[in-house]
Amino acid sequence: MRSTELKIKKPYENYDDEVLFRYYRDTKDVRIRNYLVEKYLFIPKIIAKKFANRGVEYDDIYQVASLALIRAVDRYDVDRGYKFSSYATPTIVGEIKNYFRDKSKIIRLPRSNSELLKKIGHAKSQLTQQLGRIPTAKEIGDKVGLDEEKVIELIESGLSVQADSLDRMIGEQGDKQLSEIIGKEESCFTRIENRDFMEKCIDNLNLLEKRVIRERFFEEKTQREVAEGIGVSQMYISRLERKLLEKFRRVLKNM
Repeated sequence: MRSTELKIKKPYENYDDEVLFRYYRDTKDVRIRNYLVEKYLFIPKIIAKKFANRGVEYDDIYQVASLALIRAVDRYDVDRGYKFSSYATPTIVGEIKNYFRDKSKIIRLPRSNSELLKKIGHAKSQLTQQLGRIPTAKEIGDKVGLDEEKVIELIESGLSVQADSLDRMIGEQGDKQLSEIIGKEESCFTRIENRDFMEKCIDNLNLLEKRVIRERFFEEKTQREVAEGIGVSQMYISRLERKLLEKFRRVLKNM
């Protein structure tokens, strides 16, 4: 039976995700998309937490990640054989990295400020030659028709948009590079966080739940395959999987 011939009704929890994704691909039923997005919102929540504390608010990162999840649902092709989470995770991470890259681009000043900065630069050069020293902000302001405070503000804004080289030598003796004092995130931190999260989740599971987690998410078996191996219905595995995901969400909230 083609997915368009199915009559999918609520509760959508009664259907396997593969069926829902295939149905949405063929029908573009917004109700199905909204359900799938809501079900997998835990993925952008987890990923957004890992990118927090990097100079951007968590809520902003989570919004970017959530929009990436919606795009992932729209583009996912269930017939390719890989799980949705395996497709969505790198998609969301990529969107967040693009967001950080765009945020880190050099800021562009308004054209009016850029023109004033050019005048200040010319005036500074002329006054330096005339006075034989670096002119004060007031002297520059008098020459270009600006008050001292405005000159200082414009100079500071010009400095704030200039990219600095990581190879620039700093320190009293000029014996250190800027790159030497910039902290780097240790790759092991992410592994430790992931391990801590998994340990807290697994500690609260019984043997059956652990088996379902292992076979579904590590061995990548379908719900049907897991159900047949255990000797239960696919519906039972589907319900159990939803309960496990809810447990994971509660653990994540308390971390």
